[in-house]
Amino acid sequence: MTILDKIIEKKKEELASYDKAYSTDQIKPLPFNIQRNKHMSVIAEIKRASPSKGLINPDMDPVKQAKLYEQNGASAISVLTDESFFQGSFKDLKAVAKAVNIPVLCKDFMIHKKQIDRAANAGASIILLIVAALSDEQLTELNQHAKKLGLSVLTEVHNEEELQRALKAEADIIGVNNRNLKTFEVDLKVSEELGKIITAKGLPFISESGIFQASDAEAAARTGASAVLVGESLMKAADTGQLLRSLQVPLTSDSYAR
Repeated sequence: MTILDKIIEKKKEELASYDKAYSTDQIKPLPFNIQRNKHMSVIAEIKRASPSKGLINPDMDPVKQAKLYEQNGASAISVLTDESFFQGSFKDLKAVAKAVNIPVLCKDFMIHKKQIDRAANAGASIILLIVAALSDEQLTELNQHAKKLGLSVLTEVHNEEELQRALKAEADIIGVNNRNLKTFEVDLKVSEELGKIITAKGLPFISESGIFQASDAEAAARTGASAVLVGESLMKAADTGQLLRSLQVPLTSDSYAR
């Protein structure tokens, strides 16, 4: 089994412990817009650990970290909520959503509508759908369910086949993960290859994984990315604010790789 297979099997076990329903009546999600602007947008991630890197920053205060991200120009904050593999929690998500005034992404492995309801109940404005983890039917069903709740949906792909499936499911915000979730290897060329297809369709996309410094953000800009999602480097940085600001590189019309 791949790491992704193991994570999905664990998610199926966890679903049995979820409440039958989560009230989402009082939740008002914030709008999430990553259209290409003058500077690279940064989705800054709160990430305690990962299967590939082990412990990253297990003792950090998620609220303090989130406020630091917001103060230094993050466009949104991603909060990992998977407990078994990433040491995250919905408690972290709820605390962060209450503490900041920018959209918060529930970063998890969604396979059921109950997970989306739980994310909305905790204050998420955005949820993640990973194409590699879902059937076409699930992808469409979960996408539609999230949008009925007023949530934005970040649909994550890693190759052209997954991208075509995402487009078929009417995904409007694409995340290109430079990390292969089956091997956890990272290659920024993935954004370069898929970016040409996505930008030709006039859609915005986010380059995810492998962004450690300004030159990586500049490389992402050349692929046509409007935003980058950054976790590990921000969690480990000696000066998180300075690094976050440096990633907000200029975007120009000639940034695209053609």
